[in-house]
Amino acid sequence: RHFTPEPKPLYSWWSYRARDWRAANKGRRLDHVWVTPSLKPHLKSMDIKLDPRGWEKPSDHAPVIVDFDLSGLK
Repeated sequence: RHFTPEPKPLYSWWSYRARDWRAANKGRRLDHVWVTPSLKPHLKSMDIKLDPRGWEKPSDHAPVIVDFDLSGLK
């Protein structure tokens, strides 16, 4: 929730039961990236890739990607 505060929906999983999962946008936050307090200042961005969920034979989970700026770390 660092980059997407409440109440905006933030899901990485959608049931196959919904015919149009993107329109319904009722999922769950099942996939997480945990960060230590010392790495929090180095967070740059977060994205949940929805395109793979629309593939012909997709996973019910979407990839969660987090970018860090680790330059200057020793």
